[in-house]
Amino acid sequence: MIAFRGVEKAFGANRVLKGFTLTVREGETVVIVGGSGTGKSVALKHVVGLLEPDAGEVEVDGRIVHRLRRRELTELRSHIGYVFQFAALFDSMTVEENVAFGLLRRGLGEEEIRERVAEGLRLVDLPDAGPLMPAELSGGMRKRVGLARAIALRPKYLLYDEPTTGLDPVTSAVIDELMVRTREALGVTSIVITHDMRSAYRVGDRIAMLYDGRIRQEGTVAEIQQTTDPVVRQFIEGRPSAALEAGAPAAGAAAEGFDR
Repeated sequence: MIAFRGVEKAFGANRVLKGFTLTVREGETVVIVGGSGTGKSVALKHVVGLLEPDAGEVEVDGRIVHRLRRRELTELRSHIGYVFQFAALFDSMTVEENVAFGLLRRGLGEEEIRERVAEGLRLVDLPDAGPLMPAELSGGMRKRVGLARAIALRPKYLLYDEPTTGLDPVTSAVIDELMVRTREALGVTSIVITHDMRSAYRVGDRIAMLYDGRIRQEGTVAEIQQTTDPVVRQFIEGRPSAALEAGAPAAGAAAEGFDR
């Protein structure tokens, strides 16, 4: 289980999270939606200890993340796969070497690494891509390799930061299908950060909307689709006023690199 409890986070005078509270139960996929600048990625980074809350806490498997010592935090991170927005592949390494990178750091044997790399690439439908360089891949393929790298770690949790950003609708649907397949094959608990409602509806067990630093509403896909909350309604229908209002409170965060 992952639980955010009253998390607050500011960058200078810019208060991004203002009492963010959300629970992600074991085995489910929760999608956090909201406009650009509302702090979705900021919330996600607290799970792996990349950021510490100014107030409140994040609990993962009964452990308060910001209280962990370095060795404990390293052990916790070994159970978490992080799929970055732009894949974050090493351009000087082949696909196979990129997928194997985290496994080498764990000190696994060569045979097990080969098996896990092959398994990861097979699950994302890139079984023959191992010898290729990242520059030879399309944007969608790069994201699939990023997912394979996370899968190879056999994590308990998967964190997705804008997995379909910059992709065409067909490729986005492929990524969504892979996310669902990964959940079913590995039984992982997932948090997905996105502003793409089509993707949210496809992959989410529950959807939570982050607005003005707090969860405005959370519920099943059907509950969100049927919402009567005017702010949530405007956002899921893609009306401009909600997007502008949602982005305004955290506009200054872009300069800090935390603009999602």
